[in-house]
Amino acid sequence: VQLQASGGGLVQPGGSLKLSCAASGFTLDDYHIGWFRQAPGKEREAVSCISASDGEAFYADSVKGRFTISRDIAKNTVYLQMDSLKPGDTAVYQCARGGTSGCSGFRYWGRGTQVTVSS
Repeated sequence: VQLQASGGGLVQPGGSLKLSCAASGFTLDDYHIGWFRQAPGKEREAVSCISASDGEAFYADSVKGRFTISRDIAKNTVYLQMDSLKPGDTAVYQCARGGTSGCSGFRYWGRGTQVTVSS
């Protein structure tokens, strides 16, 4: 099982970025996938999750309405579209594989990608 996050970078406030999480060793329609972030000096925060069976999306209140999680089953890749970015969104973003029935039990983690929102 491997997950590889990419797509981070430096963006101005109000800008957009799209993160990708390429998965291998399993298929996305069998497991829930989550995006998490951790800013310096802060605890890791759950950002979003997409369900295995039907692609239902869940979001933290802090990103609801600004971030969109999606997936491409054929490419075995999950995406996180981030719009209206704020300096408070600055963090290392990671994707992780959860369980087969819920957004929990995240045992497999990819290496993070840095997102910096600054003018």
